[in-house]
Amino acid sequence: MLVLLAGIFVVHIATVIMLFVCTIANVWMVSNVGNASVGLWKNCSNTFCSETLSYASEDALKTVQAFMILSIIFSAISLLVFVFQLFTMEKGNRFFLSGATMLVCWLCVLVGVSIYTNRYANGYETYQGSQDHHGYSYILAWICFCFSFIIGILYLVLRKK
Repeated sequence: MLVLLAGIFVVHIATVIMLFVCTIANVWMVSNVGNASVGLWKNCSNTFCSETLSYASEDALKTVQAFMILSIIFSAISLLVFVFQLFTMEKGNRFFLSGATMLVCWLCVLVGVSIYTNRYANGYETYQGSQDHHGYSYILAWICFCFSFIIGILYLVLRKK
């Protein structure tokens, strides 16, 4: 049981770190022309990053930014609650709150990445005539989606043990 808890704790820390990286890094879409990439915050080409995106005023992008930030907050809260519950609560109720908080994180990642996929990742062109593909931030966000769901379910299952 201790090894399982330690493994879940390590995966949870990795998920929090990956959520930070995928939200902060500007590599959600990558162009094959001139090393250009687009993120949630900036548009970068070669070594220069502009402060504004061409679609920065769109509500969809602001929604994605908000949900990705909320997912970081809920994941960090879930980690703190997990550590707190590990030492203070009785066995039957131990990990229910941390599991529920992690599932809220999962929903935030789902909404944020789904909106980004619908609005920007399907057929969006960074430069005219370029073929874009998904960057590592976008892929990390989907990995965090999977990890947060697995961790949330495991917390809910472990509350009974």
